[in-house]
Amino acid sequence: MIRFITFIALALLLNPTTWAQKKKAQQPNIILIVSDDHSAPFLGCYGYPEIKTPNIDKLAQEGIIFKKAFTTAPQCVLSRAAMMTGRNTLDIQMTRFSAPLDASVTSYPELLRKGGYHTGILGRSFHLDGNRRVPETVAVLEKYGLETFRNRVDFLKTSGNRDTIFQQYSEFLNQVPKGKPFFVQVGYSDPHRVFNAKNFEPDPQKISVPAHWPDTKLLREDFAAYLGEIQRLDSDVGKVLEDLKKRGLDQNTLVVFIGDNGGALIRGKGTLYNLGLNVPLIMRHPGLIRAGQVTDALVSGIDLAPTFLGVAGLAVPKEITGISVAPAFQNATFAGHDFAFAVRGAHGQGLPTNSSNFDLSRTIFNKKYKLIYNAIWQIPYHPVDFAGQPFWVDLKQKHSEGTLEEPFDKLLFANRRKMFEVYDEEKDPFETNNLAGTAEVKEIEHELKSRLQEWMIVNRDYLPLPIAP
Repeated sequence: MIRFITFIALALLLNPTTWAQKKKAQQPNIILIVSDDHSAPFLGCYGYPEIKTPNIDKLAQEGIIFKKAFTTAPQCVLSRAAMMTGRNTLDIQMTRFSAPLDASVTSYPELLRKGGYHTGILGRSFHLDGNRRVPETVAVLEKYGLETFRNRVDFLKTSGNRDTIFQQYSEFLNQVPKGKPFFVQVGYSDPHRVFNAKNFEPDPQKISVPAHWPDTKLLREDFAAYLGEIQRLDSDVGKVLEDLKKRGLDQNTLVVFIGDNGGALIRGKGTLYNLGLNVPLIMRHPGLIRAGQVTDALVSGIDLAPTFLGVAGLAVPKEITGISVAPAFQNATFAGHDFAFAVRGAHGQGLPTNSSNFDLSRTIFNKKYKLIYNAIWQIPYHPVDFAGQPFWVDLKQKHSEGTLEEPFDKLLFANRRKMFEVYDEEKDPFETNNLAGTAEVKEIEHELKSRLQEWMIVNRDYLPLPIAP
């Protein structure tokens, strides 16, 4: 009987037409929990041993973990725009950090709303209505009516305060009309800098530092503070999950946890390396997802939209280029994308004084190889969000004195980068051995460049193409 029910649920899930014929009350609720600057390795359920995340780990035990989930950019605005639309960052012209999402580009909450859902966005800024820090920018936003999200969802509130976020979440659920399914995005600021979760930090001496980082006292302290932010986040996620259960909504709610991009760590946020793009992605729904699964399907941020629309029984517009990951809910052989793409554009509102503020690069990768194309390769690496932190200042001092170990010195303080980087992701997961230009990867390098060239042409990329005449 259990197998029969599971079969029926899966058949309905994979057949939107049949699913759409069911009562709207049977449509699953959807909660999307978004952490900020969160690289994939740093959760207990992802195998990082020195972090305590019991609530997120339990969510994973009851659902599915996507080990190879990647954002379409290592920056919040660009990445979130793709998640919100199911379309890549170039396609929707969202490569400038402070750009508002154009009204002509449909977001999936709008489609869910039309399909009968009560919809909301709350918590940490969703970043897609432009930025109001500069008065001249605010004048433009208001003059042309570019802040559009108040018209796209039923409920829109933002806050960086943890208690206020939970209050907004409770307020939203209290307003959902009886019998109506809901979608809500709950955003958190953790583990974004500034790190201030003092009561949640692990012992800096008892944590594992990634092998491609210089292991210094100050770096350990900074990294422990980052892990503390994640442990604090776990407690907040636990409150949401507990409340959902108390309301009796947990059995028909698809709960999704994802990071918006990688952490502000060495070779993380702002870079196209794994720590910048690979984020945690966990999904749970007791009726649709077989518990305890781990998949290495190659998944992109653009896949959220078609997945949500599919489980809601709604049509997926042809403009959406993501794919539904619903087949992975019961099928361990689902492979995801053959290749995934990501872009790096301007960051923040600062002038282009370094590669933190302004960098232009593209990447294509599969499970085996990654190609990075640095269009302005002459500019050296400059960290995003932590250039003034004591651990980085200390590393710069060691570099200037010639006391930093050579592998780290070359990795972090080279005068310029290579235009192309190729990495064997299986043999070199920390991406430290650039194989570009070698006989070993000659054919695969050309294939990756060719595929990237096609993608850039189709999406009207403004960068020079990677294959010269």
